[in-house]
Amino acid sequence: MTSTSTPPGLARFNDLADHAALAVLTEACASAIWAKRLLAARPYPTLDALRTESDAATADLTADDLAEAMAGHPPIGRPKPGDPASAREQRGMAGASEALKAEMLELNLAYQEKFGHVFLICATGLTGERMRDAVRERIGNEPERERAIVRTELGKINRIRLARLVEED
Repeated sequence: MTSTSTPPGLARFNDLADHAALAVLTEACASAIWAKRLLAARPYPTLDALRTESDAATADLTADDLAEAMAGHPPIGRPKPGDPASAREQRGMAGASEALKAEMLELNLAYQEKFGHVFLICATGLTGERMRDAVRERIGNEPERERAIVRTELGKINRIRLARLVEED
């Protein structure tokens, strides 16, 4: 049986006071502009509508807004202490060998030196080796190409986090 009513988790999100909704959106993505745009478009009838708005807001981020969003992400291999979302998203590095962790640290530093920001990848479901291979590949990109990839990866992360936000009880 299908229903046209808003799913309960999404209804709870829609009903949050603005300050509370802004706080949870900012946890999902550190860009203030992105969070305010999603806040302003409430209420959302479906998760797809929320994701569509997120995608559009992510596409419209300026270089400074994108930098603000990336500043909210820890380096791969070093999830934010006490942050279950960060640990869950980077689970693929949790069981990695010490050699792989050391290599990722070196690659993260080299990437940050070249591009001026953290290596961003939607790590959900990826192994440590796949993340390492991605940073190895992407470190050779030109800055414009890498910025486009970062924006795409940020969009994927935002979609996953929004789904968790509205599906949690």
